[in-house]
Amino acid sequence: MRILVVGAGATGGYFGGRLLNAGQDVTFLVRSRRATELASAGLVVKSPLGDFTLKNPPTVQAGGLSERFDVILLSCKAFDLDDAITSFAPAVGPRTAIIPLLNGMRHLEALDAKFGRERVLGGLCSLAVTLNDKREIVHLAPMQSLGFGERDGGTSDRVRAITEVFASGNCGSQASDDIIQDMWEKWVFLATLAGATCLMRASIGQIVAAPGGRDFILSALDEIAGIAKAAGHAPREQFLTRTTAMLTAEGSPLTASMFRDIEAGARVEADQIIGDLITRAEAAKLPVPKLRTIYTHLKAYENRRG
Repeated sequence: MRILVVGAGATGGYFGGRLLNAGQDVTFLVRSRRATELASAGLVVKSPLGDFTLKNPPTVQAGGLSERFDVILLSCKAFDLDDAITSFAPAVGPRTAIIPLLNGMRHLEALDAKFGRERVLGGLCSLAVTLNDKREIVHLAPMQSLGFGERDGGTSDRVRAITEVFASGNCGSQASDDIIQDMWEKWVFLATLAGATCLMRASIGQIVAAPGGRDFILSALDEIAGIAKAAGHAPREQFLTRTTAMLTAEGSPLTASMFRDIEAGARVEADQIIGDLITRAEAAKLPVPKLRTIYTHLKAYENRRG
C-alpha cells in the first residue's frame, strides 16, 4: 500500500514517521525547505514511546508529483487546505482513499467538491506534538490516536486494509464505524479547550482556579454540545463525563495547540474551529454568547497580527 503524507511537520511527520519506521511504503509531500532539512538531518522523532531517526526519508515536492497513491494522509492546518489540495491532486486516482486529520468539519465539503465524496474518509487524531528549534518532532505526552472510517458508518474492505497496514506503525490507529460522531465529539472538546485557554491566556488548571472560571468552561461546553445535538450528533454521555472531568481538573496544565500558536504569534484556525460553529448555531437559532466572545477575541488577535 502506497501512502502519501501531505506535510512532514509535527503531526504528519509523527504519524508518517511511525509508519515508515515500521517498513511501510511512505512518501512525504513537502516544500523545498522541509525537503532540504530532511535530506540533511533526517526525520527525527523524540517520543516517550521511543525515539528514532529516519535518514533521508522519501520526499516529493508538488511540482514533481505524478504517481498515484493508495492512501493520502492529510494533516495540514485548515487554513492551508486549498493549497494542499492543489499540491496533492495529481496523486489522487480512482481508488485513492483520502484521510483528513483537520479540525472541524468544513474541510469535508472542500475535499468532496474536488475529489468526490467516495474518495474521502472521515478522520481525526489526538496527539500533542511540536517542532523544536532543531526542526525535530517532539512528542509531548504518551497519548496518541489516529481514527478513520467510512463516513456512512460501518466498515469496508479498504478500511480493513488500511487498518492492517497502520497497525504496524504503533501510532494508536483505530478504525471507527461511527467516525462522524467521533469527529463531532472531538470538535466539541477542542473548541471548548481552545476557546477557554485562548481567551483566558491560561491553562485549564489556572482558569478553574479563577473566580467564575469553571462556570465559563462548562457554559461554553454546553453551547457547543448544543450545536452538535442540533446537527444530529449529540455528544454521548460517556464522552461528556470524560470531557467535563478533563476540562475542570484542578491544577491541570492542559492547553490547546491554538493557545500555543497565539503565544508564538502564529496564525490560528479561528474560522474553522470557532467561526463555523457560530454559523451552524445561527442556522439552528441557538444563542451562543460565550462562543461569540471567544470568536471576537480570536478575530481581534488576527487583526493585531495583520
